[in-house]
Amino acid sequence: MQAFDVLSDPVRRRTLELIAQKELASGAIVNVIEAEFGISQSAVSQHLRILRDAGFARVRKEGAKRCYSIDPTGFEDVQAWLDQLRRYWCVKMEALMIEIERGKRSGKKS
Repeated sequence: MQAFDVLSDPVRRRTLELIAQKELASGAIVNVIEAEFGISQSAVSQHLRILRDAGFARVRKEGAKRCYSIDPTGFEDVQAWLDQLRRYWCVKMEALMIEIERGKRSGKKS
């Protein structure tokens, strides 16, 4: 599954927001997601599995609990895509800055 396919789902995005703040036990995640989205525990578990499989979340077993945290690996494709856009906009912004400076200089001579 592509990174943006994973991130397109609001439940998965919200789950990432939760575990980006701190590591959370699956039960805590389920409680929040069930309350906010009205989906079952098994549906939340499925979303957690997708996040794990795509490299966006890590799971650590602590006794009977599973604790989830962010895995930065999944964000590498997203970062690469954003870098392409940044390069495009940097060139455009540099050209704009040059034009602004030219305008300032020509305004001072008048």
